[in-house]
Amino acid sequence: MNNQWMQRRLVVMCMGLVSLGGLAGCSKSKQQEGSTPAATATAPAAEKATAVTIAQEAQTSWIRNFNPLLASSSSRWPTRAGIYEPMLIFNVLKADYVPWLAEKYTWGEGNKTLTFSVRPGVKWSDGQPLTAKDVAFTFELLKKHKALDLSSVWAFLEGVQAKDDATVEFTFSRVFVPGLLYIAQQPIVPEHKWKDVADPVSYKNENPVATGPFTEIKVFQNQIWEIGRNPNYWQQGKPYVQALRFPAYPGNDQANLALLNGEVDYAGNFVPDIERLYVSKDKENNHYWFPLVGNTVILYANTTKKPFDDVRVRKALSMAIDREQIVKVAMYNYTRPSDATGLSDTHNSWRNAKAVESGDWVKFDAAKAGALLDEAGYKRGDDGIRVGPDKKPLRYDVNVVTGWSDWVRAAQIIAQNLKQVGIDATLKTYDFSPWFERIQKGEFDLSMGWSSDEPNPYYVYRDFLGTETVQPVGTVAARNWHRFGNKEADALLKAFEATSDPAEQKKISDQLQVLFVENAPVIPLFPGPSWGEYSTRRFTGFPNKDNPYAKLTPNSIPENLLVLTEIKPK
Repeated sequence: MNNQWMQRRLVVMCMGLVSLGGLAGCSKSKQQEGSTPAATATAPAAEKATAVTIAQEAQTSWIRNFNPLLASSSSRWPTRAGIYEPMLIFNVLKADYVPWLAEKYTWGEGNKTLTFSVRPGVKWSDGQPLTAKDVAFTFELLKKHKALDLSSVWAFLEGVQAKDDATVEFTFSRVFVPGLLYIAQQPIVPEHKWKDVADPVSYKNENPVATGPFTEIKVFQNQIWEIGRNPNYWQQGKPYVQALRFPAYPGNDQANLALLNGEVDYAGNFVPDIERLYVSKDKENNHYWFPLVGNTVILYANTTKKPFDDVRVRKALSMAIDREQIVKVAMYNYTRPSDATGLSDTHNSWRNAKAVESGDWVKFDAAKAGALLDEAGYKRGDDGIRVGPDKKPLRYDVNVVTGWSDWVRAAQIIAQNLKQVGIDATLKTYDFSPWFERIQKGEFDLSMGWSSDEPNPYYVYRDFLGTETVQPVGTVAARNWHRFGNKEADALLKAFEATSDPAEQKKISDQLQVLFVENAPVIPLFPGPSWGEYSTRRFTGFPNKDNPYAKLTPNSIPENLLVLTEIKPK
């Protein structure tokens, strides 16, 4: 479970300047051995009408890996959702599951069993039929090779069995209703192709056999690759486009330049001042949609360290931050300040108005922030910097990733704001890998980060409040980077896990939101935009605010499948 959430965030993070994220390594790939000379980034004119050019990954050169059981950053997009497919797709904008390789699911035995009806007539790209045995085989692979169990499904599963060719049953070791998401959205692999793979963890699967809309590798060079339609795709007439084309862009700057020059049809990038830089260049065809259904951008304070173990200090830090300025200067008004629940628009239907109203600690008020710090025993010294009872000055780094320009600007504003209330905060930038290692291990004072964007607040508050996700400092934690746990929250989380009744889940969520507001375990800054840009010069069918059938962004896996199966040639 934790790893799937992390990998979803890293998909977004691998965009260079793009700062948000689902979903394990954004390092630049080495040149592929034996690859052909670099191809030109722009497709020949004759082919432009058939292949959608996409900017989703930032890589200096491509490595041929189509293993869908690995984290997204280890295999080429759209391996996990485009080449391979899951049983169901949770559509955030519709707040519901879309049947995919499975037609339906049912709970049984007091939510201790979960049964899926596999869609009949689905074939693998080599013509072999998909059956429930393939589903069971996939999950047995995850059990046998723990490194592939990105969602930790075997932490709550007891067994999986194909009852017949069309029915697969999962037995739970404990009641864990939220586990539906991780089972339903697991990419499924064919048993007949994978049963003889000696090491599925290192397997690159260079010529995939899959059920997705795109399976045929037409070109694979170090600077460009292209994948064509599945000849046996189960959705009749789909996909509507012939192929997907991927030039290698080493970073967001290069990808944005290609987007602005009209070389890219579809992207998921942070583009500053997009109306002027992109839309105005071709108002008829250049479009974007940034709904606030990404995760929430967070300032994490390490609660294992003083003074961040004191709720008064955490709330004072929050009140010292001018979120309106951050939204205007750093985020180009693409978003708005967060409320005190820490929830993004993904969870609008769950939001507790009373919790929002009581959370005044997200409002900018330097005077109140100073008063709270005084109350907590942190007085200003002669130099204006506050000191604690141990006489140590409050002097801290605010960690952020080098090159993530929106977050860097936000962190600069935060540092300035904190200095105004007597906290000597300094911006500290790191390359992604060392930054991510530090935040996962709890080796930081203050750090920018993100929350979960999964279907309901359970996942958000398990990360923020649950003791089960707390790891010792120095141990990698996929969640709960701030190391905060609350026993009262544990009881509520367990109650949520045990029920599939929406009304009961809403009641529990309301209580979790109140607990979050009381404890301020993290400092929410703003809901993260779901970045997405597209051109209708050659292709149509993209979702937008007038036709919100799914998220536009290619960065949300597996929701991007909903888009890939709807894009049409113009």
